[in-house]
This record gives sequence, C-alpha cells and structure tokens, in this order.
Amino acid sequence: MSSAASSESTAERGNDTEASWHSLTPDEAFDRVDSDEGGLTAEEARTRREEYGPNEIREGEEISPLKIFLSQFQDFLIYLLVLAALLSLGVGLFPGFEPHYTDAALILLILLANGIFGFVQDYQAERSIEALRKMSSPEATVVRDGEKVTVASTELVPGDVVVLEQGDAVPADARLVETSSLETNESALTGESANVSKTVDAVERDTPLAERTGMVYMNTSVARGRGTAVVVRTGMDTEVGSIATQIQQAGDDQTPFQEEVDHLGKQIGYGVIGLIALIAVVQFALTAASPLTILLVGVTLAVAAVPEGLPAVVTFTLALGSRRLVERNALVRRLPVVESLGSVDVIVTDKTGTLTENRMTVTRLYTAGETYTVTGAGMETGGEFRLDDEAVDPAAVAPLLRCGAICNNAERAADSETEYLGDPTEAALLVAAEKGGIDRDHDRLREIPFSSERKRMTVVVDGDTPTAYMKGAPEEVLDHCDRILEDGDPTELTDEKRTEILDTNDAFASDALRILGFASKDVPNPDASEEEIERGLTFLGLQGMIDPPRDEVPGAVADCRDAGIRVVMVTGDNVETAKAIGEQVGFDPEGATTGREVERLSTDELRETVEDVEVFARVNPEHKVRILEALQANDHNVAMTGDGVNDAPALRNADVGIAMGRRGTDVAKQASDMILQDDNFATIRDAIAEGRGIFDNIRKFVNYLLSANAGEVLVVFLGVLVGTLLFPGLFAEQAEALVLTPIMLLWINLVTDGLPALALGADPQAENILDRPPRESDEPVIDRHMMASIAGIGAIMTVTGLALFFYGLRTAADLMRAQTVLFTFLVVVEVIRIQVIRSRYDLSLVSNPWLLGAIGVTLLLQLLVLYTPLNVFFDVRPITLQGWTWIGTAFVGFLGLNLALSALLDRIFTSRIG
Repeated sequence: MSSAASSESTAERGNDTEASWHSLTPDEAFDRVDSDEGGLTAEEARTRREEYGPNEIREGEEISPLKIFLSQFQDFLIYLLVLAALLSLGVGLFPGFEPHYTDAALILLILLANGIFGFVQDYQAERSIEALRKMSSPEATVVRDGEKVTVASTELVPGDVVVLEQGDAVPADARLVETSSLETNESALTGESANVSKTVDAVERDTPLAERTGMVYMNTSVARGRGTAVVVRTGMDTEVGSIATQIQQAGDDQTPFQEEVDHLGKQIGYGVIGLIALIAVVQFALTAASPLTILLVGVTLAVAAVPEGLPAVVTFTLALGSRRLVERNALVRRLPVVESLGSVDVIVTDKTGTLTENRMTVTRLYTAGETYTVTGAGMETGGEFRLDDEAVDPAAVAPLLRCGAICNNAERAADSETEYLGDPTEAALLVAAEKGGIDRDHDRLREIPFSSERKRMTVVVDGDTPTAYMKGAPEEVLDHCDRILEDGDPTELTDEKRTEILDTNDAFASDALRILGFASKDVPNPDASEEEIERGLTFLGLQGMIDPPRDEVPGAVADCRDAGIRVVMVTGDNVETAKAIGEQVGFDPEGATTGREVERLSTDELRETVEDVEVFARVNPEHKVRILEALQANDHNVAMTGDGVNDAPALRNADVGIAMGRRGTDVAKQASDMILQDDNFATIRDAIAEGRGIFDNIRKFVNYLLSANAGEVLVVFLGVLVGTLLFPGLFAEQAEALVLTPIMLLWINLVTDGLPALALGADPQAENILDRPPRESDEPVIDRHMMASIAGIGAIMTVTGLALFFYGLRTAADLMRAQTVLFTFLVVVEVIRIQVIRSRYDLSLVSNPWLLGAIGVTLLLQLLVLYTPLNVFFDVRPITLQGWTWIGTAFVGFLGLNLALSALLDRIFTSRIG
C-alpha cells in the first residue's frame, strides 16, 4: 500500500464531499483514498479513525424532554389563560362573590392538554435522526492486513475494502472495484423499488444518483450477487449523512394557523387590558361609581372577553379531524397540520406506489407476429388476453408465458394469494403465467444465472427431452436465436422478422414498458457447455410490463385540479417512463424536466419553471428540496409525498410532509406530518377535503365564540354606563348592580362555549368543498367578512339585549329580574347564532346530531338554573310567562337583524362559500 504520508491529508482525500467518486475508475479511487486491494493495516485504520471519527449518523443537539415540555407554556395565549384562571378564583376576594374553582380547574386542564400535545409533536420530531441511526449496519466484512475480518461498521474509515454478499446492508458509501451479478436495493435512498445492477465502470460526473452503477451507498442492501468496494465516505459525509444534516437544519416552523392563533391570543390579551383601562377611565370620569365598583366591572369584562373555550375547541376539532383522517387511511402526526391541509394549493407527489400500484404488471405480449394486451393489475391473477379488443384463448400465448414462468426464481409467499418473494419483474411474469393457466411444475437441472454483463438468464428443466429456457434483454436474446415460433412450429428467423421484433420492442419502449425477450430449445445433453446450450434457440416473443397507475388516481388528480390545486409529479425514474405514466393519469408531459436540468437552472429560473412543469424525472434529494423551495418562494402552500430516506429533508421542509405508510422508511415517517396508510394519492385528495372542512369548522366556532364574547363585553360596558346615567342611585349604591354578574358571564361561557362549540367540530363537510379554490397563503381565519360579522353581531346583541334589560328594569324596577331575563336571552341567542353561521355553508341543524343534542343540553341546563334551587347560587329568579314573552320579542328582533346583516355582508364581501 502506498504511503500515508501524502501531501494531501487522508481526511481531505476520503471525505471530500466534492469528489465525484462515481466518475473515477477503481484504480483512481484507490489512489484518492491511498489504499489498494489489500485494504488497510490495522494501524492505518486506527489512525484514520482518529481523523474521521466513528462511521455513524450523529444526532443533533440533544434536547431535554423536560425543556421541551416546559417550552409549551411559553406563549402569550397561555399567559392569558392563566390570567383567566386567576380571575375565576380572584372574584371570590370581593364581597358577594364566590371563587369559581370549576372554571379555574377547567382552564388549567386545557393548559395541560395543550402542553402534552405540543410536547408529543416536538419530541417526535427529534426521533428522525435516531431512525437513521437504527438503519445502519452493525457489522461489516473488511480486508485488514490482507485478511478478511468482521468489524463493527462504526469502525470503518475511507480506504477500507469491504466485501459485500447477498443480504448484507451496505455499511458506508463505497466505490465498487469488483462485482459478480451484483444488484442492490436502493429504494430507501432513491425511492425506486427496482433493484439496481452494479458494475465497476465509471460514469459521467453529472450522472444522477440512481444511475451511478459503480457506487454503493450506506443504508442500502445487497439484493443479489456479491462485490468488493473501497470505502470513500463515512458517517455524516455519506449520502444518508448528508440527508441527516438537512433534517437537522430544517426549520420546525409553526403552521400559519398556529401563528394566527398566537397572534389572536395576543390581540385578545391586549384588547382586554386596554378595555379594562378604558372602562375604568370612563366610569371614573362620567359616573360616581366607587373604585371597588370600577374594579368589579373590570374583572367582569375580563371574564366576558376571554374565550376560555377557544384552545380546547381548536384542539378538539383538530383531534376529531385527525380521527376522521385515520378512517380515511391518513395518520396525522402533528395536529395543526390537519388545518394546514385545507390551504394546500400544490401537491408534489412521487410516482412509484402513490400514483402507481408499485407492482410490476405484464400488460402487453408479442408472439408469432401478433401483439396482445393483458388485463388485470398488480398481483391479482384474474385477467384476459386480448387481440384487437377481443378476448382470446390463452393457448395462443402459452409457450411465451411458460418460458417466463420457468426461467424464473420468484415464488408465491406462503399463505398469500397476492404476495410474491423475489424480484418484482419475475413476480410479474409468474402472475401473467397464472392468468394463462400455466403450470410451472418442473425439475430444474441447471441454471446459467443472469448478470449485468450477460443480460440474460437460462435454465434447463427436465422433461421427455430436457429443455432450455432463456429470458433477457430482447437484443441479447435475439442474438442467440436462429428460429422463431409461428403457428406452433419453429421457422427460420429472417432479417425481416428480426427487424419486426426490434420495431415492436421500440414501440413497447416508447410506452415506457420494461421489456424482456424469451426463447427456448430442446437440450439432449444438459451438461453441455454454456455456449452450446445458449446457441440456436427459438425466439418465443416479448413480454412488456409496467408499474400501472392506480385506477382511482386519474379521477383524484382531476378532482384536485377542480379544487384549484396543482399536482406535480417527481420521480427517480427515467424521463420517458415518467412522461408515459404522467400522461396516463392526467399530467401534461410537455416540458418534462430532469434533475440534471434542475441543477443547471438559477433560483429565479427554477421559480419560473416550477409554475409550468408538471413532470420532473431523475430527481435526487437536493432536486426535491430545490423544487419545494422554488414553489414556496412563489407563495404556494406545498404538500409533498415521499417514502425513502432521501425524501426526509423535503418532507421536513414542506408545508405538509406526507410519508407512505406501507413502503415508507422510518426516517421518512418520522420527518413527515402525515402518513398515508394505503400509499394512495386519492387519500391525499380526501385528506385535503377533510382539512378544508376542519378549517371551515374552526372558522365557524371562532366566529361564534368571538361574536358572542364581543356582545357580552359590549352589553356589560355600555350597560353599566347607560345604567349609571339612567339609574344613578341603583348603580352607585350596590356593588352587585351590574348588567351581568361575573358568575352569569362564566356560566354563559361555560354552557355556550362548551358543548355547542365542541359539537361544531363534528360538522360535516360542505358538499361543494372541493369546488372552491384553496385559501390564499396569507388569508387569516378572521377575514374581513368575519371581522365585520363579529362587530355587527356584537352590536345587534347589545342593542336587543340592553333594550330588553332596561325595558324590564324600568317596568318592574327589579334589577335581579332584569338581569335574569338578559342572562337567559344571551344564552338563547348565542346557541341559535350557531345555526345562522352554519347556514352560510348550506348545513341544516339536523345534519349534525351532536350539535342538536348540545343545544338541547345547553337550554336544559339554563332551565335548571332558573327553576331549581341552583338559582340561589346564580342570584336569578324564575322567569314568568311575561318574561318569556319579552325574551321572544327581543329574539325575533335579534334574528331579523342578524339575517339582514348576513345578507348585507355577503353582498359587500366576496364569499368563498356556497
């Protein structure tokens, strides 16, 4: 081995992240890492390990679970809720008031629940890197001091020579120096399920990751054959290490909805403080109220203004939505993302397994000069063979199907009708044969295995006369044939027929089919040389297969577009396959762009490109992140799907990261916001519809809660001022002479902000939910329409409520009776207000039985307060028939003004609903 005392340090040589190892020959790679076929000495390995450190994926800065939990309570809205709890207890400090332990306990429980939800969310995010660590191989076979030894994979260093066998996990990024029929499964890294044939050949420097056949990568596995490779990168400098770095660097930003809830909490808090100060100044200046009375009014207003139920209802609605999503095969890992789904306007989706079945399926056959189509998808053995759209007897294609079944190492999994063990391509051949009723029972006498150099496989099986069956690349199989099967008999394979076969092969390829050629011949002597056995075969035909689109995907893509959502396909497949599949499911293949082209575009050019291109092929992790960032820079809310380790950075950075549940890696799942349990694109459409419905429900109860609280605040504020002017003696002499007492307001908030608001979370979706465009990225929950509605309803509640209150007070000269009537009126109008809000979504009251029941319970509880001994605790009196008449009259006035306001606002503001 050459001296380590090179002018270039081993660290610079081995972990040079700019080195294009795939473009180097094996000898050049050995020179770069200062090693050779004999590997490193134990001493040299020890020295290099001190330079590089262990070959492992390092975790980011560890965060204490306690710190994560405590951080959930460092928020202005949380402080506001603590203030509300203290106020609920603090009213007991004043004469005539009792502390409200129940309300305080409820608020604190809400705080605790929100803290637990946030803790789980943040703690799960920290597990993404740990999932990468667990994927690493624990041991590796290396050549040290010229001998094969087994060492811990963490001890590998650049320059080590590793020996790879079938079933091994690749322990580091390495340049292949020797192969024998070597194939690796790189799906965890590239997202593509097909095995990759490996060679020792160098490729161009800008070759995409999926086509670097001279390299093997950490956390992939050997599917077939064996090989020897020299380690060139370890630990965090490997491809998977680079992905781990990107995950660590990805921001854990709040969703727009989370930011808005935080902002809303601050607005409410500042508003409450400002309102109390304003009332104190006005009362002090314009009335003769004592400081204690002013303080009592301030406390009452604070209790009325704080929407204690808001966080609970938000959490409940998101949790209920996530439960409904699970029923639709979508598992949500972060509750706020449920709402974010409703604002998605671009979906960037993988092809394999999401748009397609992720199962190779034979769809076309060519034999005896005829082309047949094969029906039936995936691993289902039901299907027909059709010629010119007419079903034909499978006997016409039986020799071709039999060859595919016999020259095959796949087999059906035990106790399964649809699962196969082995190469997906060979499994597809078995399924096609079963569709034709082919029995593959045979005694194999010999196998000449497939290799990337031979591009063919041959087996010899026993029979009356032993028979050789060959499959492989069509051109390679043709080169070993001199006859062709026609009308059941072998005839001469003329140049004209060869041209016809090759033309058919090209036609199949243009439709993105993976094509194999098949041939056979009788072999009197199975022990003959390989050359003898594989010479002079009879060409049987071609089988073309593809991973077909899911039946429901074209409709789902069309639904998304009708909903104003762009759908973009990204795949590691070649561009022709991507275009063909894309066209079948409804994408425009024009302008299809490759990852290599993405690399050449500037940031501004890419921002323009992503607005027009619907198909991206041969993309790697960096390309996905660049495409995502370009879309987000154009103010799109992006949902991105992924399943491999390579997808984790993009999933983590997307507005909604969606991992595949069946074939997704643990790393992808941990980095995602949502997991598709059926790996189906149509589920994304359903999830977006659910997300829009959830946002509608959130907007409904925010409208409901804030308009009700605004009305309560205005009633108390203006009622005290007007009452002090109209009844100065009464309002000045009695500390409890308020329009509504704190206990009344707490009860109103409890019964109206409780069950009815929670029941709104169970509202069904509007029928036209996917006919609307998505929300703009900057559209708030409280838009101008809702803001005007909240202010208008607050004003209407104030006018009708105070008219009722002062009419009763002037008529009966009884403050408690007037308070009781107003107290009950507000409960009634607030629960009925719910249906006025829902009517904008074309929802009837009976469409949500939970809401109907909640309204019934609320009204029943109010009657219990009025007509049972509970009225003593609330300082209320039973309402007489006359009182109910007054309430009914005020309610009719409220409802009429409410409906008029809704119609006016719908005319002023452009509505996205209905």
